[in-house]
Amino acid sequence: MTDLTGLYDFSPRLLALADKAEEKCREAFARIEEIQAYNEAKVLKAFADNRVSAAHLVGTTGYGYDDMGRDTLDRVFAQALGAEDALVRHQFVSGTHTLATALFGVLRTGDTVVSVTGAPYDTMEEVIGIRGGGTGSLQEFGIHYRQLELLPDGSPDYPAIEEAAKTAKMIYIQRSRGYSLRPSLPVETIGKIAAAAKRGNPDTVVFVDNCYGEFVEKLEPVSAGADLMAGSLIKNPGGGIAPTGGYIAGRHDLVELCGYRLTCPGIGRESGCTQDQNRGLYLGFFHAPSAVANAVKTSCFACALFEELGYPTTPRCGDPRTDIIAAIELGSAENLCAFCRGIQAGSPVDSHVTPEPWAMPGYSDEVIMAAGAFTMGASLELSADGPLRAPYSVWVQGGLTYNTGKLGILLAAQAMESARS
Repeated sequence: MTDLTGLYDFSPRLLALADKAEEKCREAFARIEEIQAYNEAKVLKAFADNRVSAAHLVGTTGYGYDDMGRDTLDRVFAQALGAEDALVRHQFVSGTHTLATALFGVLRTGDTVVSVTGAPYDTMEEVIGIRGGGTGSLQEFGIHYRQLELLPDGSPDYPAIEEAAKTAKMIYIQRSRGYSLRPSLPVETIGKIAAAAKRGNPDTVVFVDNCYGEFVEKLEPVSAGADLMAGSLIKNPGGGIAPTGGYIAGRHDLVELCGYRLTCPGIGRESGCTQDQNRGLYLGFFHAPSAVANAVKTSCFACALFEELGYPTTPRCGDPRTDIIAAIELGSAENLCAFCRGIQAGSPVDSHVTPEPWAMPGYSDEVIMAAGAFTMGASLELSADGPLRAPYSVWVQGGLTYNTGKLGILLAAQAMESARS
């Protein structure tokens, strides 16, 4: 451990455990760096093949017709992510908005969507209409929803997926774990889900919520059989630089439908000015594989350290990763709040602020969130959050640089230790 004398006051016991934890991560770090190098090369080639120039970094105003920066960015994303087409826009206000645009773009009254990875992320429940008043939800528009649970070991129920697809317009897959302790899904597993769905119904649309997963592996879900995927630019593909936005990528015909939902029929993706956003979106995407690798390293270290401290983690530090998130079961509300206070103290922005639980819109329980980020809500930057409900798990994600991410995790552990003394 680097000598931090005069900077931070960590207990000797914690520093010793940190050294042990980092040693446990060596093999995982080598694997992460190999994936990082491949993905950086993939993104660089997409920039070169699409002849990105300084002119593409300049935005437009008004209607934004013939915005070559916007249109070329779509092609760069599509190539790097292994998709036929992509829709990349700063007008998407969040990952939830991006996912909802894709759902409403593809589905029609009478269609059925089946979530085959259990309950979706909390904020999607009101979009679907399974919680809340249902105003404007899929169910209000006559779109039916069904749900298949994962098997007890966290794996998909392939025979049930094949059967469900027979009457489904869309199979919905959530790659990441959300507020659950199930494993996140490797791209290989997503490919097997897609294959099972297509055996049941070759015309069903396999749609993946890819949030938190981009660039964690060498391939993305659309390269493994998914038809469509979506994510947020203030998570992985924005590289910690994009200030807002989202993307949808996959089959050309489906991306076109999503463009009509984002704007309106007759206009679709042909309009929408980029103002001064192009440079940040290009630069963020270029930087994304590196930033994601740092976040995954931070996640591995967090798991290794808290395993040494005696807390269960999902995944374990040496497990292969398919998203940037780690869940740590802290066992009490006091530990959860102390952990988040430590993460906040290790943030570059608002480190002096004390996070408190609150009734956050879109969530069914009070949630405590720690995030001192340059971009509000950017979970590629080090952040931690969790609902105040048993087993009082915290979900940790992000870390734009590994060394500062590691410090944030140490401050979280120190805050828990100090709270008990």
